[in-house]
Amino acid sequence: VAVTIGNQLGRPVLVYQALSERYPFASDRHHTFVLEGTADLAPTLAARGIAHAFHLERPGQRGPHLRDLAARAAVVVTEDMPVDPARAWTETLAATIDAAAIAVDTACVVPMRLVGKAHDRAFAFRRATRDLRAERLHMAWPAVEPAMPPLALADLPFEPVDLGAGAIPDLVAACEIDHSVAPVPDTRGGSTAGYGRWQAFRDQRLAAYADRRNNALQPDAVSRLSAYLHYGMVSPFRIAREAATVGGRGAEKFLDELLVWRELSYAWCHHRPDHDRWDALPGWARETLTAHAADRRPAIRSWEALARARSGDPLWDAAQRSLLIHGELHNNVRMTWGKAILEWTDGPERALDLMVDLNHRYALDGRDPNSYGGLFWCLGLFDRPFAPERPVFGAVRGRSTRDHARRLDVEAYGRLAARPARADPPTVAVIGAGVAGLACARTLADHGYPVTVFDKARGPGGRLATRRADPFRFDHGAQYLTIRDRRLRPRVESWVHDGVVAPWDARVVRWQDGALVPEPARTDRMVGVPGMNALAQHLAADLDVRPGRRVAGLSRHLGWWLELEDGGRDGPFDLVVVAVPAPQAVPLLAAAPDLAAAAEAAVMHPCWATMLAFEAPTGIDFDAAFLGPGPLGWVARDGAKPGRLGETWVLHATHDWSVRELERDPADAAAILTEAFRAVTGTAAKPVHITGHRWRYAFVDRPVGSDCLFDAAAGLGACGDWCLGARVEAALLSGYAMAGRVLGLDITALGRWPEGDGQAP
Repeated sequence: VAVTIGNQLGRPVLVYQALSERYPFASDRHHTFVLEGTADLAPTLAARGIAHAFHLERPGQRGPHLRDLAARAAVVVTEDMPVDPARAWTETLAATIDAAAIAVDTACVVPMRLVGKAHDRAFAFRRATRDLRAERLHMAWPAVEPAMPPLALADLPFEPVDLGAGAIPDLVAACEIDHSVAPVPDTRGGSTAGYGRWQAFRDQRLAAYADRRNNALQPDAVSRLSAYLHYGMVSPFRIAREAATVGGRGAEKFLDELLVWRELSYAWCHHRPDHDRWDALPGWARETLTAHAADRRPAIRSWEALARARSGDPLWDAAQRSLLIHGELHNNVRMTWGKAILEWTDGPERALDLMVDLNHRYALDGRDPNSYGGLFWCLGLFDRPFAPERPVFGAVRGRSTRDHARRLDVEAYGRLAARPARADPPTVAVIGAGVAGLACARTLADHGYPVTVFDKARGPGGRLATRRADPFRFDHGAQYLTIRDRRLRPRVESWVHDGVVAPWDARVVRWQDGALVPEPARTDRMVGVPGMNALAQHLAADLDVRPGRRVAGLSRHLGWWLELEDGGRDGPFDLVVVAVPAPQAVPLLAAAPDLAAAAEAAVMHPCWATMLAFEAPTGIDFDAAFLGPGPLGWVARDGAKPGRLGETWVLHATHDWSVRELERDPADAAAILTEAFRAVTGTAAKPVHITGHRWRYAFVDRPVGSDCLFDAAAGLGACGDWCLGARVEAALLSGYAMAGRVLGLDITALGRWPEGDGQAP
């Protein structure tokens, strides 16, 4: 359409593509698939003499470039996508510019706008569109080539992205998106891969589609084209024509799915602007589900338990692993998967939100109109009431995992779903079981990578530490966590639901002008329950963590070997992630000088901590205080945190005092800080327990400024709060980013280690 109009107007065509960081569920998975598709498209456009520019939103490369380009265009042509955010962006753009804006339905053989309304049943849609479908099915689209020379790209308002060899992982890593959802290497983006998959299916398996399509143990019995259709990498018109040409029972069933069920959902989304909300369900479904909203559920599962395939139901967990690892879910299983969520949530609206979240976050075809149709079907869309009513479901059709398991070998399906997306995933050693190391390792393990965590301490946690001194316990390291980044919110909400963390509604004061005054602004603080270490224990629960293993160095021979302080060694590993404080990371990173130099530039400060316990209340009328100048920087009533008992306090010294008194005896340091505590609070209570502890690397004063460090050629990386900033949130984000770099690595580029490839520092 654009080329035809350009030829008529005597104007060249510019194909502009952009990928935002702000679309819902933006992740390495979706970003990589789109960028691979763009890399595939660019030479095709160049061969046709059509200019092409791609803008990737990332730090330093943001701005309203589409609006600026559109303001200079004679006509803007885009695809008619009936779901947000694409629909909202298109409408906003059209209302902003003076040029004509044309939306073309590239998805449906029977265009959505010709259907006329949102049909609520497939048979009604099939009947209403029969003639239009027959008229258009075999219609060949003419080839149109540009009559004008390609547009020069000298004055673009942005720097077009170069998607040359090896560029995609680095570009994806630079974006502020969810790095914990990995690319799917066996489903590569682009028309070449999409049509290759279609041709193999068309020639070898289409004839048997009607008989084999419901067997989840035979994933290639279906086309597996939904992601390519969603992102416009294959044409539904070409696929429909070719399937119709093949003919036969298999092709007829395939065309019914492609042209009736799929296009039913597209037309429904187009004619129902509220297609992504509860109110879009049929009235009878909303009424019956609401009437049964208070019915007793077998269990209530958190987002994290479901996202990580930890529901406890073998069939459902296998289905979720297929989504998590492979980015796809067999449609026959997806219906059962979706309906089961209704029984694990505290109401049908929450169930719908979770279905949409899990599908769109992990499925490569997520956010597609067809996805909405399938998900909403689980709650009654395109269906009818069923009697008698059942608990939880009411009159909505039931479909239990128990019944489904009778016709599917669940154990075999579980093995199929849990296989890694790479045929031979690299083995990974993570050095350091603090927050960053655990977040990285857990993400890798969830994607099926073999990962081992080594730590010098007796248990995981690092500075997320809880000291026990019966009958007392103290959070003598990190005091609380605050989460501001939207990417972490579902996890934190899950931790609260599962009792791992809880809000700490503390009375906080600060030293100001010689007096203690209330904190001016409320901060949402979370603490682990019953201690800060609970979060570390939770993150480590499913991992191979080897405590008491201090790594003194690294060597290379047929892979990485960890040289242990006790004289032993462990390995070999394909990749090593160093997740210890920056000064301790530097010698371990010596094989990658650029990484070592970056880590050496990070500045970390020590902190003296003191733990106090009292038999009786201290009479202090606040729970925590920011102090200084003087030896004390922070004091907190540990016993006031959720899940704690007793009058226990933790004192942290200021940076300056800790640096100056770094080598002081722990008992002396504790005595000095205790006296300062008495002076600032005025308490006369005497502690029955006093302990000092020195954190040599406690606070990040100058972070690296990138979320992690990675040398793909060396197979070496590093992460920690010292990469981003002095908060638990920074450690989590750094760990997930590090996992993203490993999961996005092309293992063939790394290679397996040749014998005698060098010695360690």
